[in-house]
Amino acid sequence: MNYVGIDIGSTASKVVVLGDRSTSFTIPTGWSSIETARLIREQLEQRDISLDKNQTKVAATGYGRIAVSYADKVITEITCHGRGGRELAGDDCIVIDVGGQDTKVIFANNNGVSDFLMNDKCSAGTGKFVEIMANRLEVTIDGLFDLAKKGTAVPISSLCTVFAESEIINYIGEGRKKEDIAAGIIESVAVKVSQLCQKRELKGKIILTGGLSHIDYFAETLSKLLKTTVTPLKDGRYAGALGAALLIKER
Repeated sequence: MNYVGIDIGSTASKVVVLGDRSTSFTIPTGWSSIETARLIREQLEQRDISLDKNQTKVAATGYGRIAVSYADKVITEITCHGRGGRELAGDDCIVIDVGGQDTKVIFANNNGVSDFLMNDKCSAGTGKFVEIMANRLEVTIDGLFDLAKKGTAVPISSLCTVFAESEIINYIGEGRKKEDIAAGIIESVAVKVSQLCQKRELKGKIILTGGLSHIDYFAETLSKLLKTTVTPLKDGRYAGALGAALLIKER
């Protein structure tokens, strides 16, 4: 038997398969979640993973979860990220998930999710903001963090992505160093994420998931702001898909 977790996010879609043919992969979400779900099905079939109900169980999560017509179960992001995060952490934990369109702080334990916080009002503290700013500086997201390590942060005060981008354009016009602008961008995101986290008392292990989860520098910056250790995870982007696969397996 195979247990498939599909997490269709706003920018990337992640798939985790547990069981006879364990595997994982990521594809861009694109403009249509329905088309993304179809491409995922093709990818699974190419890996000899049959979607026959007697051989495979599928759970879908993420903002495009309802587009997965072949899913046996649709599960909320909070539940899946909590379960997947706890599995990756190896124990009860606090999951900081920086997604493409929102940031979530999830308190996960053996009984599931005890509490959560979410910022979905503005993209300024999300992966989409980082992507837009990296494009403005004509670098990749990883390249942006590499630059930031070498710079001294310039202040970016705007809470809105549009106005923050205007600030950055002004800095470029003033001839500020690209490294300093990059450092300001990362610090701005980290501050917004930390402000969300500080609405609750943070006790125990804290892990970073989402598209920025593999970046040590971002975890280090968050750790300094929160005055506690935030652990980056190489496979943290798969937390939601892993949680979905585990939950359909444990039904």
